[in-house]
Amino acid sequence: MICAVVLAAGRSERMGTQKLLLPLGGKPVIARIVDELRQSSHDRIVVVVGRDGEKVRHALAGRDVTFATNPDFNGDMLSSIRCGLRATLPDCEAALIVLGDQPNLTAQLVEKLTRAFADMPGKIIVPANGGHRGHPLLIPTRLAAELLTGYEKTGLRGLLDAHAAEVCRIEVADSALLEDMDTPEDYQRLLGGGV
Repeated sequence: MICAVVLAAGRSERMGTQKLLLPLGGKPVIARIVDELRQSSHDRIVVVVGRDGEKVRHALAGRDVTFATNPDFNGDMLSSIRCGLRATLPDCEAALIVLGDQPNLTAQLVEKLTRAFADMPGKIIVPANGGHRGHPLLIPTRLAAELLTGYEKTGLRGLLDAHAAEVCRIEVADSALLEDMDTPEDYQRLLGGGV
């Protein structure tokens, strides 16, 4: 069983407003992400929420997801990853770590990563474009569990570096699929692109 952990607890400080709730293509950004995941073959979707948790829950009303709350509203990404993993481990054989602000994510990309994991069980599956790693990452449970107690200063990058021989990069032709949305300029660019 593969579980998706969607990181939706960020404060959106650079955006100036909660970016996951901004409308894009007729729905909030976080709903776009979850809807793409629901079209892929994931057994469970856990959405990690924080300070704006009630608003995010409302934006995802009616969708079959589980919510996990990060009590540390000022926590970093690793604290949210840990909340999501605690809600999935040990039930899942792998966790797909998904950014809630990656609005170009597609079910096709998620399926490509899932197929790669099926072909190479036990590997860390990472999308990449032009030599640059991106998200989402697909991490086997045996390695994901390390994130619960380690990598305080380095987070996911530390895990990837520590297990470099087990990282399998999957080339993604379109770099836009891996881009996240952090600033008003990012959002305007996405709106201008007809998303």
